[in-house]
Amino acid sequence: MSNLPRPSGKDMVRFLKNLGFTVVRIHGSHHVMTRNQQQTSVPVHANKTLKIGTLHGVLRDIEMSATEFEKLWNA
Repeated sequence: MSNLPRPSGKDMVRFLKNLGFTVVRIHGSHHVMTRNQQQTSVPVHANKTLKIGTLHGVLRDIEMSATEFEKLWNA
């Protein structure tokens, strides 16, 4: 498996918005985003990169594989 891009929370929110997700609420530093029946929470802590487990959790929530994420991120 290749190295995944490690976006910040702010970059991940922007990426998800480009995929059609919308922010439904912000609770503290966590942005809750939905699209149809999919929902995920993205922590936005300044410009810190997401931890790899958090990134995998977001990808699991939105039903996207790591390779698909890598292709879309680099596109």
